[in-house]
Amino acid sequence: MQSRNPAFRGNAFGRGTSGAAYGAPAPGAPGYGAPGHAPGGYGMHGAPGYGVQYQGQGAPPGYAPPGAAGPMTMDDVVVRGFLTLATLVITAALAWAVVPTRLAVPVLVVALILEIGIWAFITFGRKANAPLVLAFAAVYGVLVGIVSHSYNDVFHGVVFQAVIGTALAFAATLAAYSLRIVRVTPKFAKFVLAAGLALVGLMLVNVLAHLFGADDGIGIRDPGSPLAYVFSVAAILVGCFFLLLDFDSIEQGVRGGAPEKFAWYCAFGLVLSLVWIYLEMLRLLSYFYGGRD
Repeated sequence: MQSRNPAFRGNAFGRGTSGAAYGAPAPGAPGYGAPGHAPGGYGMHGAPGYGVQYQGQGAPPGYAPPGAAGPMTMDDVVVRGFLTLATLVITAALAWAVVPTRLAVPVLVVALILEIGIWAFITFGRKANAPLVLAFAAVYGVLVGIVSHSYNDVFHGVVFQAVIGTALAFAATLAAYSLRIVRVTPKFAKFVLAAGLALVGLMLVNVLAHLFGADDGIGIRDPGSPLAYVFSVAAILVGCFFLLLDFDSIEQGVRGGAPEKFAWYCAFGLVLSLVWIYLEMLRLLSYFYGGRD
């Protein structure tokens, strides 16, 4: 099974010691979610995949040796997602309460460097397990806590509003996915990835413009510019679109018999999307405060 979520695509964690990993088709059999042809699956080529009718002797394809991890369930995703998000919230609260203002910037820089390093290791190293994902959430929480504290000092109450807004965005996106109001297709996934890269590119250009003398950059972060409002709304929408890709990856993984450890990838993706939405919600709401303390 090939996930439509670019963050999960190509991960090799699903390879087992024997047999094909979930969704890998048998020779001549169509793969999951790809009518008429077999997608690039996880696991060994030529071995019967999950869901293929058993025709040989011995144990059926769904058999797992004693002690082996079973297929991922929705409960696995919920539990790991809760643990990951709880870790982030706890470290964010600690950073808010413990990190003094004079050390906020140095701690923020260190947290950002560590966050990028762990993110890159998980994403490009194709590894996701409890220590890595929880470490990422802990470091990310420090960053979120410091940023949230700085916003709340200037715009009192904005953090609570951003949390509520993020929760509502999550609920609305989940409802839209569950009711099939929005369908995740390969074209949609490509669009979301392109939009995300475009937004990140604009952010980098804005930072460079600011460094080279433009006080307001290119205007996408200037509270006095309508472009800033448009950019933040677009960023929140893209964050919700990434949530749709996360939901699709979870559903495909559960249906296709993904290995249990795939749940950590799902938790990782969900936290990335939620924090993206939260930070953009925080910035957008701050624009409406104007110059008030």
